[in-house]
Amino acid sequence: MKKMLKTWVFLLLLLFLLIQLYRPALNLNQRQAGSTGFIQFYKAPVTIGNILNNSCYDCHSNNTNYRWYQYIQPVQLFTENHIHSGKEVLNFNEWNQYSGRKQNRLLRSIKNQIESKEMPLSSYTALHRNAKLDNAQIKTLVSWLESQKTLN
Repeated sequence: MKKMLKTWVFLLLLLFLLIQLYRPALNLNQRQAGSTGFIQFYKAPVTIGNILNNSCYDCHSNNTNYRWYQYIQPVQLFTENHIHSGKEVLNFNEWNQYSGRKQNRLLRSIKNQIESKEMPLSSYTALHRNAKLDNAQIKTLVSWLESQKTLN
């Protein structure tokens, strides 16, 4: 029984080490600043930009601020899949490329998801405590979003 357990532990360790060789492309675009697109388009105040950069941009932009554990497989694979899914729905860096109609729809969706505390995702804020929005940040962000002319 002990020999079988040692064999399984060895095989699992070997599998863990081998999976480290797989490296998906990271969500880093050095030529594009993290705050381009949405923040510049609306000339957002610094407080709004800070909230968005801190709570939204890791998954919804072309630049992710990776933590040390996100370089370890299978966490990295999960992270990259999550970022890819987030960017398919909304990429703040590509805001200028969206039609006015899509921008308006996304503004309403952002506002609604922040108000209902659907975003940022709890799976994200569990590991990134500083990304969790407090009530004051939610109120600030929602008020600012409502003040944008394309939202109305």
